[in-house]
Amino acid sequence: MAIQFNQHKFNDNVEENLQNDFMRGAVASAQNHLYTKRLDAVEELGDWEEWRNHAQEIRQHVLENLDYYLHELASNVEKAGGHVHFARDAEDANAYIREVVRQKNAKKIVKSKSMVTEEISLNEALEAEGCQVLETDLGEYILQLEGDKPSHIVAPSLHKNKDQIKEVFVEKLGYDPQNTSEAGELARYVRGILRDEFLTADLGVTGCNFAVADSGSICLVTNEGNGGLVTTIPKTHIAVMGMERLVPSMEELDVLVSMLTRSAVGQKLSSYVNIVTGPKHRDEVDGPEEFHLVVLDNGRSSILGGDFEEVLQCIRCGACVNTCPVYRHIGGHSYNSIYSGPIGAVLTPLLAGYDDYKELPYASSLCGACTDVCPVKIPLHELLLKHRQVIVEEEGRAPVAEGAMMKLFEFGASRSPLYRLGTKVAATAIRPFAKDDMISKGPGPLKAWTDIRDFPAPKRESLRDWFDKRDKGGKA
Repeated sequence: MAIQFNQHKFNDNVEENLQNDFMRGAVASAQNHLYTKRLDAVEELGDWEEWRNHAQEIRQHVLENLDYYLHELASNVEKAGGHVHFARDAEDANAYIREVVRQKNAKKIVKSKSMVTEEISLNEALEAEGCQVLETDLGEYILQLEGDKPSHIVAPSLHKNKDQIKEVFVEKLGYDPQNTSEAGELARYVRGILRDEFLTADLGVTGCNFAVADSGSICLVTNEGNGGLVTTIPKTHIAVMGMERLVPSMEELDVLVSMLTRSAVGQKLSSYVNIVTGPKHRDEVDGPEEFHLVVLDNGRSSILGGDFEEVLQCIRCGACVNTCPVYRHIGGHSYNSIYSGPIGAVLTPLLAGYDDYKELPYASSLCGACTDVCPVKIPLHELLLKHRQVIVEEEGRAPVAEGAMMKLFEFGASRSPLYRLGTKVAATAIRPFAKDDMISKGPGPLKAWTDIRDFPAPKRESLRDWFDKRDKGGKA
């Protein structure tokens, strides 16, 4: 499955990343910054819950009528002179794009940031055809130079700081090590390199933040302007979109773009919002001569109409990632998927199955913060619980030891004398691991918790003991 980084197990990834203090510090700093900016943008807009309700209604309406809007979109793209291909899966999408590349004899391809092309491993598919594929989003370009993968939906190189990025530029691009690591200077250096690549590219590839059904347009939301260059300079433009990324009209687009930009990076509006409608006309100066839209299923249709349908409301803002305490500690690469954080923990098992991803729904504290910040009101923590229910009750994938422990707990908890004895024994047994009423190095099942944060030691006096003492007139 193209969505996967490697064959490493989730627990191994977590163990490795928990030791990476540098990455954890970089992620925590970025989370704090993005979360604070979002709060300011939300407060400035006002009536945020009403906007969330409206955005949710739009996304639910589209999903309930997806066949209608996909048909309308395809019809209008073709009326505008474009081509539409509905791809069943990654293999189908890549095969279609490779065929277009062959027909155009394209050798150099420039790409705008796109999670869905990461999902289908498009770069690798095109490189196997002998093409040079260049990411033009700064974060993606940095990762491509180093052979790394995105760790965040919106900010792919979130796990790196400017000093690390400078080292990559020195090693890969000949950047003078005596020069500054100031972000603006690093960006200017890369701009000088990429400008020539835009001008000599044979073909441009983008994702699609939203497609507008009634006009056949696609919308790209960026902060760097590379999306506009990718779609206007090369003679052929291919856009790849997940089949659910639709709005009925420009009116709904207006609402969702505002929710996206405020939730993602705390901006009223991103620097660039490009609306592209087919190839250029004879009287137009800018734009491609040929336009292709690839609409990707890749497991999405099997989610429709089921218990997890609400996850398809996602507009990929990353707000849930920016607030998640688990992501803060383990980073994006621990999820072993291009979709990380709470949204990744829900979506990835649906697209790629439980065989490799049954641990992800447990990578959550179930605090509900992800649900609270979601601009389209996806009940993420409830969907994580639903995954756990499916894994245990329908898939039968619960560990044998866990099943035995739960049966043992059920047996003891349902018998008052055993429960009383258990609470007394537990407090006594755990005391050797406690210091100042906190456990920092827990035994057995507690180890996974205490590797991340301390665990409060159980009190010697249980709540029942406290009530009994009070009822007898003792000091409570």
